[in-house]
Amino acid sequence: MKTTYKTAGVDIAAGEEMVNRIKPLVKSTFNEKVLSEIGLFGGFYDGLFPDMTHPILVASTDGVGTKLKIAFMLNKHNTVGQCLVNHCVDDILCCGAKPLFFLDYFATGKLKPDVGVQVVEGFVAACKENKCALIGGETAEMPSLYQDGEYDMSGTIVGVVDKSKIINGKKIKVGDIVLGLESTGLHTNGYSLARKVLFPKYDVEQHISELGTTIGEALLAVHRSYLNEVLPLVEAEILTGISHITGGGMIGNTSRILPENCKLDIDWNSWERLPIFNLLQREGNIDEDEMRMAFNLGIGMVLIAPEKNIDKIIDTTKIHNPKMIGRILER
Repeated sequence: MKTTYKTAGVDIAAGEEMVNRIKPLVKSTFNEKVLSEIGLFGGFYDGLFPDMTHPILVASTDGVGTKLKIAFMLNKHNTVGQCLVNHCVDDILCCGAKPLFFLDYFATGKLKPDVGVQVVEGFVAACKENKCALIGGETAEMPSLYQDGEYDMSGTIVGVVDKSKIINGKKIKVGDIVLGLESTGLHTNGYSLARKVLFPKYDVEQHISELGTTIGEALLAVHRSYLNEVLPLVEAEILTGISHITGGGMIGNTSRILPENCKLDIDWNSWERLPIFNLLQREGNIDEDEMRMAFNLGIGMVLIAPEKNIDKIIDTTKIHNPKMIGRILER
């Protein structure tokens, strides 16, 4: 038998099938600023921003970690793509930027077009929600590098903010109020610890009355995007700081944007934790400091602002169940 790329484990035909199936999905995210078709060596995006005085591009790259393991266990692949896009959107939102376009990287040992299409469906759904275009990506088939039925993915997002409206924490002052916006669950961090605690003690499809759903569905809850409610606050220039609560927890992430003379004072009892975190702490016998470092504990984004602006912020973000969770003190 002759040796071919396919006998080596790479199926070019499967890759072409997937590209053909996702083309109409991807194109549905395009807007008037996308100047290229799918399949070229790069994506073109119009860089004119006439509504801005001094546009600054903001870029970020990330993945979803071992949350993918839950998708593999459930054989459900149409939500992790949403998590990836939303995670990247929330990251650049912390700088005051709105997303322009997204690029994805999808890698697997043996390409299964049905699975790949489901993942891209998630990208597309989130890009539409966040009003950004999916203008390109890469699908890589690499035999022996990944276990059968598994894949990895990452994403890069590019956004824009007017220079005068950049949010970098420099305007945070002692006395500012800290508000927390509710998460849907673990979002995209802490899954290695969560899996170690819950499996094999529980079956992924086991319904837990405390959660009101199965273990798997609770862990696979889509990472929330805060863009549509928080961006108007950025435009109104009433926030002094934004923090996306990912790996490292609330203290680790929010401390990154604090001026040297400031510190966080968090009232950890000011919001009710989601049931999944109570289950994890109890079943894993995890101490409180570890919980605060590994998980978001039900707060996916932190907003910092002067006290006079708090009512406006709470009214604008009410869909995310905002809570006053602390204050900025002098270090």
